[in-house]
Amino acid sequence: MHFSDNGGLLRVRDGGAQRVTPLELFFDLVYVFAITQLSHRLLEHLTFAGALETLFLLFAVWWAWIYTTWIANWFDPEIPPVRLMLIAVMLASLVMSAAIPEAFGKRGLMFALAYVAIQVGRTAFVFVTLNRSLGPSHPLSRTFQRILAWFLIPAVLWIVGGVLDGEARYTLWGFALALEYAGPAAGYWTPGLGRSTTDEWNVEGGHLAERCQLFIIIALGESIIITGSTFADLQASAATVAAFVNAFLASAAFWWIYFSRHARAAREAIASSEDPGRLARSAYTYFHLPMVAGIIAVAASDELTVAHPREPGTVGYIMLVLGGTALFLAGQTLFKVAVSGLLPWSPWSRVVAISALATLIPVAGALPALVLSAAATLVVVVLGAWDTLTERRRARSPKRSSA
Repeated sequence: MHFSDNGGLLRVRDGGAQRVTPLELFFDLVYVFAITQLSHRLLEHLTFAGALETLFLLFAVWWAWIYTTWIANWFDPEIPPVRLMLIAVMLASLVMSAAIPEAFGKRGLMFALAYVAIQVGRTAFVFVTLNRSLGPSHPLSRTFQRILAWFLIPAVLWIVGGVLDGEARYTLWGFALALEYAGPAAGYWTPGLGRSTTDEWNVEGGHLAERCQLFIIIALGESIIITGSTFADLQASAATVAAFVNAFLASAAFWWIYFSRHARAAREAIASSEDPGRLARSAYTYFHLPMVAGIIAVAASDELTVAHPREPGTVGYIMLVLGGTALFLAGQTLFKVAVSGLLPWSPWSRVVAISALATLIPVAGALPALVLSAAATLVVVVLGAWDTLTERRRARSPKRSSA
C-alpha cells in the first residue's frame, strides 16, 4: 500500500532503498548504554531469578527501540518535528537505561515512567501527525489509533507496578509487557476499530533490516568491550590470553553466522516482498530478540571466562555459556523459518548445533570455564564453516546445471 504525505513528514517512497540517517545512528548510542547496563546487571544478579529479571528488562528495552525503528522507517528523521520527537525519545531512553540496575528496586517508578513516556508519547505524536497529514480514515492513521489504545492500558500497569514492589510489581509489569507483545500478533484489535493487517504496514524492508543488523552490531560490540576491558585489568598468563582469544573468536563467529549471505539475502527478500510488514513483524520484530539476548548472555560469560579461566563454572555461568549460545542459534532458526517461503534455507544445521551444546550439559560443571567456553565456541565456528561451504556449493550448482 502506497500513500502520499500532505504534511511533508513522511519519507519519500520512490522505489529506492532508504538510507539510515545520522540521527538514527546517534539515537542508537543510548541503546549501547542500555545493553551495557543489562550485561552488567546480569553479572551482578547471576541467579535464575536475576537472569529472568534481566531478560524481562531486555524485552522492554527492545520493544522501545524496535517501535522507534518502525516509526523512523515511515517518518523522515531530517524533518525538524520528527527530529525533535526522536531526540525526546532518546532522552527518555537514557533515563530508562540509567534505571535498569535498580528497576526492580528503588528506581522502579523511574524505569516505568521513562518507558511509558517513550511508548505513549511517541505513539501519540505519530497518531496526531498522521491525522493531520493523511486524515483520520487512512489505514495507517487507524493503525496508530489502535496502537495508542493498546499502549494506554499497559501504561497504567507499568506506573502502578513502579509504585508497588515485590510480587505486585512482577505481576503488573509482566501483564503489561505481555499485552504489548501480543499487540502486533493480534493486529492491535480494538473494539470499534477492528484489527490492522500487515499489508497496511507499508515498511521499506531494506531500511528495517539494516537497522536490526545494526542492533546486532551493538550487542556484539558489548562483547568486545567486556572482553577487552576485563583482559586489560588482568595479569597476562597463558590461560587469560587463551580465554581472551576464545572470547573474540566467539564474537567473530556470531558475526560470521549472522552477517554471512543469510542477512543479505533476508534483506533482499523483505525489500522485494509483496507484504514486507509480515516479515518485518515476525523475522525482525519478534525473532531478532532471542539473538540479541543470546549475545548479551555470552558477552557476560566472556568476562567470567577471562577473569577465571581455570575455575569450574557455576550453574549461572553454564547457563550463560550454553544457554546464551543456544538462544542465539534458536533465534536464528526462527528467523530462517520466518523467511523460508522466500529463501531456500534449511534450519537443520542450527538444530544440530543446539543439540551439540546440549550434550555438554552433563559434564559442564566439571570442566574449567575456558574449556567449556571453548567447546561452545567450537560449535559456533564449525557451524559458520558449514554455512560457508554450503553457500559455495549452492553458488557453484547453477554453473554445473548449465554445463
